[in-house]
Amino acid sequence: MSEPIKIDVWSDIACPWCYIGKRKFEAGSGLFSGAGDGRAVEVEYHSFELSPDTPVDFDGSEVDFLAGHKGLPAGQVEQMLERVTGIASSVGLDYDFEHLKHTNTVKAHELLHFAKANGKQLELAERLFRAYFVEGRHVGRVEDLADLAAEVGLDRAEAVAALESNQYLSDVRADQSTAVEYGINGVPFFVIEGKYGVSGAQDAQTFAQVLEQVWSERAAVTA
Repeated sequence: MSEPIKIDVWSDIACPWCYIGKRKFEAGSGLFSGAGDGRAVEVEYHSFELSPDTPVDFDGSEVDFLAGHKGLPAGQVEQMLERVTGIASSVGLDYDFEHLKHTNTVKAHELLHFAKANGKQLELAERLFRAYFVEGRHVGRVEDLADLAAEVGLDRAEAVAALESNQYLSDVRADQSTAVEYGINGVPFFVIEGKYGVSGAQDAQTFAQVLEQVWSERAAVTA
């Protein structure tokens, strides 16, 4: 049995394309794994903050935030969000920008590192994305994040302690430094086997082809 292909994903919980990209990557890796012969992937998430200056409790809607952040007219932002909502729907995600609670995501990233240390990172990443984009939950405050951690089987009290002590903040910053070294300035960004970079929410077939290429190259080296 070969080792799984390692995928390092830089993303932000507040990035709509990251959740869409997650679904497309899952579909692509499913196509790849479905070809058999022990094909498999191992995924690890890394921290990237799109808007680190965002307050934990932003007073306003997603339209208000993007209009201010990007300097665009509200009408244009609404059209953008409608388009993204349609693309999300095409991969089975029911985005609800009207009830989304814009927030700072650094604590969510700290919690993802806590989850990784406890073998639950993939489950928590999915839970955070869904909470933010679909359910209108707050993902910036310690108590709210601890509730979500408990929902995927993590110890709530330990999660609170880790977040309040900033135990994993240095890991978040290390991820961000690595992103700078790699030249990553937008997410999602997928690094495959530490040597191939795939930027953005590509189609499933694109991910499948890259994975198959890496698999073939590895087989050639082994042979």
